[in-house]
Amino acid sequence: MVRINKVYTRAGDTGETSLAGGGRIPKDHPRVEAYGTIDELNSLLGLVRYFNRQGPPGARRDKLDAILGVIQNWLFDFGSELATDPEYARKTGRGLSVKEHYAAWLEEVIDAMNEELDPLPSFVLPGGGAAAAFLHQARTVCRRAERRILTLSREEPLAPQCQVFINRLSDALFVFSRWVAHSLGEEEPLWEPEMKELPDWKWK
Repeated sequence: MVRINKVYTRAGDTGETSLAGGGRIPKDHPRVEAYGTIDELNSLLGLVRYFNRQGPPGARRDKLDAILGVIQNWLFDFGSELATDPEYARKTGRGLSVKEHYAAWLEEVIDAMNEELDPLPSFVLPGGGAAAAFLHQARTVCRRAERRILTLSREEPLAPQCQVFINRLSDALFVFSRWVAHSLGEEEPLWEPEMKELPDWKWK
């Protein structure tokens, strides 16, 4: 278990940060951008879990909470790996945190949830209830994490399953948002291309 005794160190006041195992890099380095975005995504999933728990008690609510809990732990492992000096990881034989079965597990969850959903006649506009809306936001942050990881992979080698996992996770978050809306009977706002009927917005 990790023990944190002190929050501030002043070591980052000059715009650099330390990696686990040694080494210092600028805070805008692609590696920091990558694990920082993973951290942001994890924080959003914490919000999703909070709002999900405010919903009606039941097995569906609890199942989603358990699924999101697994994903949060995986993301923390992945962020920790990205925050580790790669040379130190090689020397110590530190194992890769993202396992190949993660994407397969997400696909199983996606397929099971999708079986309950009607096909979409159009794209979904982000919104709906609180949990569904935050899942849409989490999906967009996950896509940004994917871009940051791709940028990092052009400078430093990353295992292929890292990109696969994040790509599949963004798909899962989209399906989760639809499944939550379906479970709670919430309406999914749909995109109306080239909307011509404008609302009366004038105050009387």
